[in-house]
Amino acid sequence: MVSIIKSSFVNAAATTIYIIAIASFMFYGKGIGGSDSVFAPIAMLMLFVFSAALTGMLIFGRPAMLYLDNKKKDAIMMLIWTLGIFLFIMLLIFIILIFFI
Repeated sequence: MVSIIKSSFVNAAATTIYIIAIASFMFYGKGIGGSDSVFAPIAMLMLFVFSAALTGMLIFGRPAMLYLDNKKKDAIMMLIWTLGIFLFIMLLIFIILIFFI
């Protein structure tokens, strides 16, 4: 059970770090490149697809593998822990935004 919680925390933290990195790049990189070409929407859609795949893998990848290995209880517990930890991090960020910014 400890390894499930530890892996869940790592996956939720990695997802959070990835989201922070992409959001920071989008916020601070406004002046990079021109938005008058077709490449800006292409790049944004490619980033969207990559982000969906990566965060899907981080959140659902290991639980899916456990489920396919007939470790259904561990898979469900890991998914619940990962989503719970991610929800906690998200709420913490919302509280920081509401009260401190």
